[in-house]
Amino acid sequence: MKHNLVILAAALVAAAPVAAQDRIYRCGNEYTNNAAQAKERGCRLVEGGNVTVLQGAPRAPAPAPSAGPSGGAAASASPAAAPRVPSADQRARDADARAILEDELRKAESRLAELRREYNDGAPQRTALELRNPQVYMDRTAELKAGVTRAEADVAGIKRELGRLNK
Repeated sequence: MKHNLVILAAALVAAAPVAAQDRIYRCGNEYTNNAAQAKERGCRLVEGGNVTVLQGAPRAPAPAPSAGPSGGAAASASPAAAPRVPSADQRARDADARAILEDELRKAESRLAELRREYNDGAPQRTALELRNPQVYMDRTAELKAGVTRAEADVAGIKRELGRLNK
């Protein structure tokens, strides 16, 4: 008896917000609960559940395309309020960035060489476990192939960044 009373009370509490919601009308991408406005605009009644509408943040206007002769260079220019860095400091920063990228390139190339050596053109050396279970060998081969592909992409990306620094 108490169990049924608790269930009934829980059902009433759960249904209270549903009963309190007015009829909702959809007007294109807008929703309203004003019946007169909905009738005036020819909106349709939304049936089959509750509607939750979240207001989005207003969108910032798109930046105007630059009319400068350099084309895309204006998009990467620093804002007018940004502090100017002396050219000697900027050259030092560029040299540091180049050295870091060259170091990363050496590491990525050695990682790629190691993966290619282990991958062995798609036929890596089998371990004792892999001799008994071919699926483990196939999984490891697939992981090695993915690793080689990823390492090649890393090397290409670092070379691309170095190319941008040299311009």
